[in-house]
Amino acid sequence: MNPSLLLLTFAQGAFLTNNVVFIAINGLVGLALAPQGWMATFPVSAYVIGAALSAQLVAKTQRMYGRKRSFQLGLVVGLLSALVCAYAAYSKQFWLLVASTLVAGYYNANASLYRFAAPELVGSNYKEKAISWVMAGGIIGAVLGPNLAQWTRSGDFAGMALTNFVGSYLALAVVALIGLALISNITFPPLSGGGKRQGRSAWQLAKQPVFVIAILCGALGFGVMNLLMASTPIAMQICGLTFDKTALVLEWHVLGMFVPSFFTGNLIKRIGVLPVLWIGVALNLICVAVALNGIELHNFLIALFVLGVGWNFLFVGGTTLLTSTYKPEERTQAQAAMDMCVFGTMALSSFASGALINTQGWNWLNWGSLVPLAVCAAGLVYLGRTTKR
Repeated sequence: MNPSLLLLTFAQGAFLTNNVVFIAINGLVGLALAPQGWMATFPVSAYVIGAALSAQLVAKTQRMYGRKRSFQLGLVVGLLSALVCAYAAYSKQFWLLVASTLVAGYYNANASLYRFAAPELVGSNYKEKAISWVMAGGIIGAVLGPNLAQWTRSGDFAGMALTNFVGSYLALAVVALIGLALISNITFPPLSGGGKRQGRSAWQLAKQPVFVIAILCGALGFGVMNLLMASTPIAMQICGLTFDKTALVLEWHVLGMFVPSFFTGNLIKRIGVLPVLWIGVALNLICVAVALNGIELHNFLIALFVLGVGWNFLFVGGTTLLTSTYKPEERTQAQAAMDMCVFGTMALSSFASGALINTQGWNWLNWGSLVPLAVCAAGLVYLGRTTKR
């Protein structure tokens, strides 16, 4: 494998370790510190809102300073915000925790572009495989993330008793340092156009139905996944399941998200991107059916694993489809448009998950996820018909 692509894959692993730990603990820390129970997922929501607000800024930073400098800056922000999160949890300051996760969204927006940087490190004939390989780096986060949260949730440091997941936030600062070392050793090709935006704007690109549906699949697939994943730790706690079981469920969920990346690229080459996207929708429907069938450990485990695989097919498929809609000089505005929609949808789903799980319950949360899946399916039907014509 290309050495730079391998390093980027490990950097993706560090990024996903950060995300998985945030998902595993932010809702629980929020539940412990929030003035009201329905505000528990505010720290999770703030993370994705921060990413949505940062998407255009990151695009501008990448055009001006290039991939490497922008990625490095994101990791520095990730490191500092993790330290502030640790202090907020230690001092039991809910709003400081929300503010620090909001700032951490800048790292989220930066690192989310690793998948788009991957094809630039290889030849054009290998872009699907490059995207898949970098996405497969998330397996590191799948294995390390939940266990890191479990190992560091409490302990002693410098004579201080660390509870309420303070140690987990400190561990994420170390993970960010590792990511910074990896990115610093990658040489990225220069982006076209220097610091100026060239080619069509995002609004002009959106005149292409393929562009819109690619973003639709990526954003709604991510939204459904986030709606269910963000609420799972709280739902399992309400159902009387211990945190070690929650960590197990999240580990298998994230494995489901990223293990398929080893073959998703090949599958897209063999059968096409539209069938892969349809499989993603079908797997999401299976997830909902299993989740509605009971609240035992095996229901959560199977549902979240299938949800992860469905997300992979929708997100990798949507990302691959998007790369066919823009010219090289238009990449930053196209990629920023997709990520802004993804993060906006994630922010909405994070707010909804906290409110619904505390007011309507786990079942209604799953029923509600059928609406965005229906919209996604309608887009694929339209695209399939126009493709045939």
